[in-house]
Amino acid sequence: MKRIVPIILLLIALGGGYAWYTLETADTSNTWQGWVEADTLFIAPETTGRLFSLSVRRGDSVKAGELLFASESDEAQAQVKAAEATVAQARAQLAAAKAPRERPEEIDVLIAQEKAARASLEAARLEFERARTLTTKGTAATAVLDQARAAFDRDTAQLEQIRNQIAVARLPARAPDLEKAQEAVSEAEANLERVRRQAAKLVVTAPATGTVQEVYYRTGEVVSAGRPVVSLLPPEALKVRFFVPEATIPNLKPGDRVTITCDGCAPTGATIDFIAASAEYTPPVIYSLEERAKLVFRIEAVPAKPEALRVGQPVTVRLQEGAGS
Repeated sequence: MKRIVPIILLLIALGGGYAWYTLETADTSNTWQGWVEADTLFIAPETTGRLFSLSVRRGDSVKAGELLFASESDEAQAQVKAAEATVAQARAQLAAAKAPRERPEEIDVLIAQEKAARASLEAARLEFERARTLTTKGTAATAVLDQARAAFDRDTAQLEQIRNQIAVARLPARAPDLEKAQEAVSEAEANLERVRRQAAKLVVTAPATGTVQEVYYRTGEVVSAGRPVVSLLPPEALKVRFFVPEATIPNLKPGDRVTITCDGCAPTGATIDFIAASAEYTPPVIYSLEERAKLVFRIEAVPAKPEALRVGQPVTVRLQEGAGS
């Protein structure tokens, strides 16, 4: 019995040593260290103006299209009002060009004159017919017929003249004038649309869904064109960056799956979408075997669950089984 105990202890020691050796010599060629980075969006106004309103704070979650901030520019508002006034004036001029040349009251006077001329013409016609009948019977002189014919012709011409005046009074402006007025309206409307688009640029919305990382200005401050007011981090902008030795590069390709682990978080998958074409470290003279071992290549992977990671967080990257083959 006393001899069995040392044997058992020896076996336990050998088993523990073998386990330690197995862990220490485990293949780590497909495991690398990295960290989380992100391509942050810096949102800035396109024109200079005073910050009129700020709708978000640091840490807020926003959806695409939601209001971030708005600038105020007195010059832009004045340009919009001036353009609106120009459009109204051009439209009024076009309406005047399309309207009859004479006022409705003046046309009514001409219409009344036309009625009187028709009545006079009818009376002259009857007198002319009577004089022609009497002349045919020989009871009236030829001079009476000539006088009646002249009166009839005079009243006919007068009626025709009044009708022409009415037609002219109802005509709009000439075609060239109408075209000019229409072009003026089109130009004014185009200018109004342009200044309105320029003014709309003062209202800035979120280009993507994400989290506000930083706010650089406060309400009332003047912001120059192109200066960021808000930085926004969309979840899809997160990426994991790590470096692998030169010898491993031939075994990796975009689309390979890796597993990301970190302290205090559950493992999550990621997909390699970028492999650097050149090494991050280049020896100054020649590539000896020792120096070649120092060459590493930058790789970036897109995590499947970016919300589980934080920017700057160190992670461990492991190639999934079956990937890289």
